[in-house]
Amino acid sequence: METVARQRSALIVWGGWEGHEPERCANRFKGILEGDGYRVELANTLDVYLDAEKLRALDLIVPLFTMSTITAEQEAGLLGAVEGGVGVGGWHGGMGDAFRLNPTYQFMVGGQFVAHPGNKIDYTVQIAKPDDPITDGIADFAMHSEQYYLHVDPGNEVLATTTFSGEHAPWIEGTVMPAAWKRRWGAGRVFYCSLGHDNADFEVPGARELVRRGLRWAAGEW
Repeated sequence: METVARQRSALIVWGGWEGHEPERCANRFKGILEGDGYRVELANTLDVYLDAEKLRALDLIVPLFTMSTITAEQEAGLLGAVEGGVGVGGWHGGMGDAFRLNPTYQFMVGGQFVAHPGNKIDYTVQIAKPDDPITDGIADFAMHSEQYYLHVDPGNEVLATTTFSGEHAPWIEGTVMPAAWKRRWGAGRVFYCSLGHDNADFEVPGARELVRRGLRWAAGEW
């Protein structure tokens, strides 16, 4: 008898600073995940993290809420769901610069944005682990966007990096910075990518595919 694959479910929670175009990016990845067979819901309030039963039923949460504040109860709901086995994945400031006053959230993410020297510049993304299912077949690619300087957890499994030229901050010349990684938080899978300043970043095939696969890995596909 042929086994019918279970439909996976995802929740994209968008909001915060409008400069990162959270609604447009949320809708882009809603369409991408639906194209991969997911059932996807959008929410633009952090109160959705208070519904523990709803979160437990998910395969994936995509937080997209730059430079915002989160209540202790909302944070506990999100972190508890991930620790219990729900995957979480996201990009740029929507996940990596979301709640600056919440170090436990940052611990879960595995890093925190601190600077983007030169603002939008040309740089290259280097694939650091080409044999991983997230990066398999993706070649190094060029970006014109913010190159994130992050404080990162040394326990991350780094998938891609960028190297700072020193043109805009000479003291960091040659610094190799993780640009995408995966990790665990309890029973949950965590994926993060520093690309994706705005919707236009995802016109770059390498950036779009890296995040697409990272989200699917976080949801437990591989």
